[in-house]
Amino acid sequence: MAKGSIEKRGENKWRLTVDLGLNNDGSRNRPRKTITIEDKALLKTTKKLKDYLDDELAKFKQEVFSGNYIAPSKLTFKEFYENEWKLKYGEPKLKRTTYLSHCSKINHHVVPVIGHLQLDEITTMRLVTVFNDLRKPGARIDKRGGKETISSRTIQYIYDVTMSIFKRSVEWGVLSKNPLEGVQRPQISKEDKKAKKDRKNFFEEDEATEVIETLVKSDTHWRLYFLGAIIGGFRRGELIALDEDDCDFVNNRLRIDESISNTENGQADITDTKNEASEDYVDMPQWYMEQLATHIKAMRKLRFEAKASGTWKGGDRNFVFHAGTGKPYYHTSPSQQWKIWCERNGFRNVSLHGLRHTNATYLLGQGASIKEIQHRLRHSTSQVTTDTYAHVTKKLSRKTTAHLDVFDPKSRPQSVPNGKKDAQSL
Repeated sequence: MAKGSIEKRGENKWRLTVDLGLNNDGSRNRPRKTITIEDKALLKTTKKLKDYLDDELAKFKQEVFSGNYIAPSKLTFKEFYENEWKLKYGEPKLKRTTYLSHCSKINHHVVPVIGHLQLDEITTMRLVTVFNDLRKPGARIDKRGGKETISSRTIQYIYDVTMSIFKRSVEWGVLSKNPLEGVQRPQISKEDKKAKKDRKNFFEEDEATEVIETLVKSDTHWRLYFLGAIIGGFRRGELIALDEDDCDFVNNRLRIDESISNTENGQADITDTKNEASEDYVDMPQWYMEQLATHIKAMRKLRFEAKASGTWKGGDRNFVFHAGTGKPYYHTSPSQQWKIWCERNGFRNVSLHGLRHTNATYLLGQGASIKEIQHRLRHSTSQVTTDTYAHVTKKLSRKTTAHLDVFDPKSRPQSVPNGKKDAQSL
């Protein structure tokens, strides 16, 4: 049986060593593992502490003998995140805006706390503390709106991204075990759930009708863009990337196969749509397509003039929506312009993405099925559609059930059996 030893390396750290003899080159083959004990009560004991360390050494020996041992990595969390996860997973696998959002959360809330630690030194208890501290006042970095605390949704988001990093470290053989697996995923608080529900980021049927009617009469050059968002249910970046070739005027439909959701160094980042289901044609009303055809005709005239004057910036692309030089709009401009338009016309603050929800809510109210909405919004599965618009289907269910109130005995006149009726008439 191979020998093992336990060596104290600090106030609450011990190094476990298993002696396997000599390597082929004559050097000692000594797998090692450092453990950290954060239980202060255990540290104050003698026998319990010794028993705990002996158990850890026995488990470590078993790990070594079973072939599951991975030599401790000298990489710190920050080094692995910066040089491995970002380059080999984040950038190639994630949508650019998603990648940047992920990095922002890790840079602000995780790296400052555990970035300096070696991966194998990060314990489950340390991570419990990290996520517990995120709930405390003062944890919020930007203090936006005077708030000191981070929302439970954001904490859950930070957890999910951190989990992704640790999962990759195990998959790539850097760690043998994911320390975050022992930390329960933070739940969204009742307050945050209520706030989202109260936010109601969509227009009700009567509001949607008024918005559309106002847009139709509006003289803003954003009119067709906003109408496309609410009538077609398109995402912001999908409309920015819409090309003239995507417009099928024969069948009155628009093809969605690209998106611009990020701009870097003045250049639009043109990517494929969110998923395969997102790449499809969406049927549009004939009146909208007729107005879009008029708009494109005007854009072609501007293109001809811009090319003649040397001010054309669209290259060989012919985007449907641009400011006149062919260059696609900055990815956040539509949202800013939509907010301004709502304020000027007296509509409540529903986000531009909320128009996509408005589209689904309105059509469900008109009798469209979940499957039809899934196809129109190009969700990957009908379950996504059901989960997203559960509040609408519940409302419709109550409305449908209300039709059965006509059978309520309390509200219906009591019928009299024929025999009794004849007896009373005598």
